[in-house]
Amino acid sequence: MNETNKLGRRSFLTRATVGGAAAAAGSVLAAPAIAQEAPRISWRVASSFPKSLDPLFGAAEELAQRLSEATDGRFQLQAFAAGEIVPGLDAINAVTDGTIECAHSVGYYNWGKDPAFACGSDLPFTFSARSKTAYLYHGGGNELYNEFLDQYNLVAYPGGNTGTQMGGWYRKEINSTADLQGLKLRIAGLAGRVMERLGVVPQQIAGGDIYPALERGTLDAVEFVGPYDDAKLGFYKVAPYYYYPGFWEGGPTVHFFVNKGQWEQLPDSYKSLFQTACRAVDQNMLANYDSKNPAALKELVAAGAQLRSFSEDVMVAAFEASQQVYAELSAENESFKKQYEAMLQFRDDWYLYQQTAEYTFDTFMMIQQRNGVLTSDS
Repeated sequence: MNETNKLGRRSFLTRATVGGAAAAAGSVLAAPAIAQEAPRISWRVASSFPKSLDPLFGAAEELAQRLSEATDGRFQLQAFAAGEIVPGLDAINAVTDGTIECAHSVGYYNWGKDPAFACGSDLPFTFSARSKTAYLYHGGGNELYNEFLDQYNLVAYPGGNTGTQMGGWYRKEINSTADLQGLKLRIAGLAGRVMERLGVVPQQIAGGDIYPALERGTLDAVEFVGPYDDAKLGFYKVAPYYYYPGFWEGGPTVHFFVNKGQWEQLPDSYKSLFQTACRAVDQNMLANYDSKNPAALKELVAAGAQLRSFSEDVMVAAFEASQQVYAELSAENESFKKQYEAMLQFRDDWYLYQQTAEYTFDTFMMIQQRNGVLTSDS
């Protein structure tokens, strides 16, 4: 090998060695960048619900599982039942003040702090679950809610819906508005203010404390969710009359409330995953209740529950009372007014449309069910 070739070979080897070292260094340098994009995050989620209410409490556990699986365990949430870290009714406030990173709760639990909190969860005589979902995701509803929540250091995304709830359990029959006078009813949030106009004495009590209060006579009646949850809480043993519909909760949304400071520290990929997982949890809760409530209602009736519908005069009186309350709140609270007016426009179009295909189909099928022709052997 001549001298020129030797020099060329040494030059090539030197360049290759330097290039290889640089490539290796590049791979070493890339690792922290990747880790930075997928940091290890550990949050606590305070639920407003006891573990016995598995569709409700289970939603927080489901979110935790989805996020952990999607990030190879880097984004960890630990769910705590009501009372384990903070009382169920204080979960949202604990997120605002930074005690915890996240809460799974309903906004109307905070309506006493600000009535506009209720707009994200539910207002009497507004939406069904399906129309509420459409409003929040595609009608600007959740954006308006987060605009309001900003002043409370919160960001929130829908994390479940129970569907239209039942009207609750009563010790006596409710045949007219006269039967509501002085009635001590466990009813949450702004709906209590509406029912107060009809003579009801509203009581806001967390889920785990309801049965003892009903049993002791501290309550005359209680509304909670629907057949599946109500059956587990045993209300029928104390108050046999089971009324429907729960017109104050036609489509109540449960949200995941996140501390805004914690939210802003998340990489964009985690924010996207969180919102996507919330949507999955949101839809799954409604499907879960829809699958379990029919059988649970049959079991309750077989156990002695006496099914009743609210009379039209009760429904009309409650509707009129709700309009009065909304007018008063809109006059004194700009955040409430802004959200409520957006809801009205969406609701009007929804129920106009709903009278066509969906309502007609459902009505026809209900008639067939009553005629006994939907059985498996028909």
